[in-house]
Amino acid sequence: MTQEATQAGARAPTLVRVLARELAEAGRSEAVRAAWRAFAWTRAAILVVAVLAALYGGAAVDQAAPRFDLPALTAPLGGFGDMLVSPLARWDAVWYLKIAVEGYGAAGSPEHAFFPLYPALARWLATFGGGGAGATLLAAYAVSLAAFFAALVLLHRLTELELGRAAAWPTLLLLAVFPASLYFGAPYSESLFLLCSVGAFYAARNDRWALAGLAAAAASGTRSAGVLLALPLLFLYLYGPRPAPPTAHVRRGTGAFARVLPRYAPRPDALWLALAPAGLVAFATFLALAYGDPLSFSHVQELWTRTFAGPLVGAWDGAVAAFEGARQLLSGAREPVYFDAAAGDPFRVGAHNVVLFATLCFALAGAIGVLRRLPFAYGLYVVVALMLPLSFPVAAQPLMSLPRFVVVLFPIFMWLGAACARRGLTERVAVAFAIGLGLFVTQFATWEWVA
Repeated sequence: MTQEATQAGARAPTLVRVLARELAEAGRSEAVRAAWRAFAWTRAAILVVAVLAALYGGAAVDQAAPRFDLPALTAPLGGFGDMLVSPLARWDAVWYLKIAVEGYGAAGSPEHAFFPLYPALARWLATFGGGGAGATLLAAYAVSLAAFFAALVLLHRLTELELGRAAAWPTLLLLAVFPASLYFGAPYSESLFLLCSVGAFYAARNDRWALAGLAAAAASGTRSAGVLLALPLLFLYLYGPRPAPPTAHVRRGTGAFARVLPRYAPRPDALWLALAPAGLVAFATFLALAYGDPLSFSHVQELWTRTFAGPLVGAWDGAVAAFEGARQLLSGAREPVYFDAAAGDPFRVGAHNVVLFATLCFALAGAIGVLRRLPFAYGLYVVVALMLPLSFPVAAQPLMSLPRFVVVLFPIFMWLGAACARRGLTERVAVAFAIGLGLFVTQFATWEWVA
């Protein structure tokens, strides 16, 4: 044995001990313990409710499942395995699994609306299980759950950094029981997007701009909204808060003009932020080369009647739809009041629009709270992220999928966690959210559209 080999062999146990020590310290950290508390019992409860709901499902299973389900992808294990994993593999999960197993379809196919990073990770992880639909489904769950747990850990640390330790646990709890948090444990991309966006902010707050740029790039490869992270990250770079002291020679002038000047001079490390749109650009390049349409991901949104209606027009349309939905519910009649019958059961559509408008009110209140309580970059992120769905409404339900857009806007839950902790309302709000979560999971598992 050579001397180099001997030294390498001696170093190996040392590296193993160092790694073991790091893992042990991580396991003892408050952030990891709090994340596990929020993660374990909520995901277990969601699984139990979903399984029971699927076993005793209603008429929606017979109506929607034959139209939208692909059992070869969502129920490939058979028997008890399918009973456990299929109830949360609904709706858009079918598209993600289809992409992971078969790739993207022909030009203009609906799956072009779904960005590739999440199904790519599921496909890669499935190779360790031999590939195929069964391994892919399990891998998709694994990616979602692992990303959600990691996101909770980082969110605890970020909340503690910005708002103090007392706000950290309420933030995690309220996010984990928010009704739309069911998607964090389903084969959806929400968990991965949350991890990337929280990770980008946390890296930026610690002056780790390479990691911030890479996390933002991963976010834009997960959902188109990820490209919006470039704005708050750039604001954090120029104005802070940051660990580094402000650049002394940057500010010149007096009065209001001096306050708008950057506090930090741009340096070469700012170029890492240019990576933010890299995921979107890579996907657009793929679509251009494979299908001749780099914006196919946007064009196919018309299949869901989601089109640009003007800045924030969706908010007004959502308010009108909610008003008419309330009239529909109060009338008790099945005749459509606002939408034609092709939109679905008018009574159910009306109820959905009321719930969606309530979500909008919550999000707007949260945006105001974030702007008042957190550094401006957080409020900037919430505002620009909300403008996207509010400017691209859906014809039958203007605010369709808004709960899924809101649940990943983590600054709202940071503000809410701090506000509830200060007023002693954490448990009450968590109970209210948990009731809504139970209803969402029950509907989702039985093929009722919820968000």
